[in-house]
Amino acid sequence: MTPSGVDVLVVGAGLAGLRAATVLHRRGLTVRVLEAADRLGGRMATDVVDGFRCDRGFQVLNSSYPALHAALAPHGLDTLGARAFEPGAAVRAGDGELHRFVNPLRRPASAPATALDDLFGPIDKAKLVAWTAKVLASPPSRTATLVGSSAAQDLDAAGLGGAVTDRFLRPFLSGVLAETALETSTAFVRLVWRSFALGTIVVPDDGMEALPRRLAAALPEGTVTLGTRVHAVRGGPAPELDTDGGTLSARAVVVAADPRTAAALLPGVAEPRMNALTTFFHVPPQAPTAAALLHLDGTGGPVVNTMVLTAAAPGYSADGRPLVASSIVGTPGSTGLDEPAVRRELARIWGVGTDDWLHLHTAQVDEALPLFEAGRPVRRDVDLGENLFVAGDHRDTPSTQGALVSGRRAAQAVLARLGAA
Repeated sequence: MTPSGVDVLVVGAGLAGLRAATVLHRRGLTVRVLEAADRLGGRMATDVVDGFRCDRGFQVLNSSYPALHAALAPHGLDTLGARAFEPGAAVRAGDGELHRFVNPLRRPASAPATALDDLFGPIDKAKLVAWTAKVLASPPSRTATLVGSSAAQDLDAAGLGGAVTDRFLRPFLSGVLAETALETSTAFVRLVWRSFALGTIVVPDDGMEALPRRLAAALPEGTVTLGTRVHAVRGGPAPELDTDGGTLSARAVVVAADPRTAAALLPGVAEPRMNALTTFFHVPPQAPTAAALLHLDGTGGPVVNTMVLTAAAPGYSADGRPLVASSIVGTPGSTGLDEPAVRRELARIWGVGTDDWLHLHTAQVDEALPLFEAGRPVRRDVDLGENLFVAGDHRDTPSTQGALVSGRRAAQAVLARLGAA
């Protein structure tokens, strides 16, 4: 066994691990982060394909996430070169009409047009407004207790189980949750809806991987070691890690690996069911719209959302050509959808021909997000005893917010255990 020479060893350089490391470093503890992959970020990754930036899966940030602002303090989203999409969505209906909804809380001048749109009727609109008002009126701490029902049950109870859900809420939420049945907990879906009502979708101009890179930049040089896999973890007064390079020990260990790896390393951690998401990237000769607006399929088709990334973030392009990202829940294998079939769906959603769209890249993420099923608490323990701690979006909500919060919570638990709080 080799002493690591640091106070805390962190397993995993995703958002949760990097956030835990930065909190511990700022409080004066020495930290080393071990990452099995050859890059930072965990599931938050950006591949550069022929000069275009292709994020792995449907990944965006929300400007209202408190944990995001805390992690990027004092300069906030400006440090990422964040580019904003319009607050709202466009929905292609079954009759071929495109309906545009803009969040009136973010763009009050759009309220009359949104109110007059006929995707669903005035009674349904009133129910959606009432449900949204109820969500916004409830403090997040209270919303977090609503774990006994699924989103589908919650929407049914609010009278929104018909056209509003099928034409708008389901396609919108499916891309965020990576599941279409809306079996996700009411608590999480209401927290998601609150964040989108109060915030705006943004992406860093050079891809989502800019966020983990920014977190890592706040750590001393040499803190993160890439290409080092951890094979076993043992708790105790000086917990140990078995790694590719031998056995290391420290005062505390934080396991912030992906959910499957965390469950394998820590017997007390259950492996959650993971939802899959696949994103197709196309380069059309010209953009199907100049609007930086999320587009949804209101017919229940397989493409849950599609967007012109470069309309908001020109840095995603290699040469000024537009880049379109379109997502399905599941994988081509599980859905039977190949790229030509997806492109045909896109022709209908966008209302333009897509035969000449260049298929640039497909990002298949088999384990995109943990399922946050009804009955699961919003927060799970991060202190496992014996100086072992765990972090990740499987301990909080399956989101950027959840990953960052879990990292902070794990760091605070370490500080309390080591008497440094």
